[in-house]
Amino acid sequence: DLQGLKFRIGGYAGRVMQKLGCVPQQLAGGDIYPALEKGTIDAAEWVGPYDDEKLGLYKVAPHYYYPGWWEGGPMLLAMINLDKWNALPKYYQNILEQAGHYANNWMMAKYDTVNPLALKKLLAGGTKLHGFSPAIMEASYKATKELNAEVASTNANFKKIYDSVTAYTSTGYQWFQVAEVGFDNFMARHAQS
Repeated sequence: DLQGLKFRIGGYAGRVMQKLGCVPQQLAGGDIYPALEKGTIDAAEWVGPYDDEKLGLYKVAPHYYYPGWWEGGPMLLAMINLDKWNALPKYYQNILEQAGHYANNWMMAKYDTVNPLALKKLLAGGTKLHGFSPAIMEASYKATKELNAEVASTNANFKKIYDSVTAYTSTGYQWFQVAEVGFDNFMARHAQS
């Protein structure tokens, strides 16, 4: 299903999709709609229901697939030159850290608030919601693991971070399954009744 698919998806996720036969396309947000409309791309990955609705993507791409496995959740990042950071007074470093935490938490809360309403509007407007098949999910996972191993074999910094994240998630997901997944599944069943 993915072979030859011209897919607007950037960066690392694009490299994974390339392993699955897609032809990743780098397009700015404002260029996605016209590219879908003209057929120069077949599919697009963007932010989520709220932003997708704002771009009007549902008008030219009425099939909405989930989950966006390449982007498990939103996160804001700031990059600061280490020498400049170290030159700042501790007080300013603390202010920047707190501002970053606040901005990241605010953004996640905003999308947790606006995405459900936007998804409801998209579905009411005729958008068709589809889950990626288990085969696509498994192939995506395998391709991601392969790419991570390839990059880790040539990039010591990537390997260090990847090993740390992998160790954390191998124990973290066990806890999330106990604490979060069970509760979320229970509440999701009741929310539909």
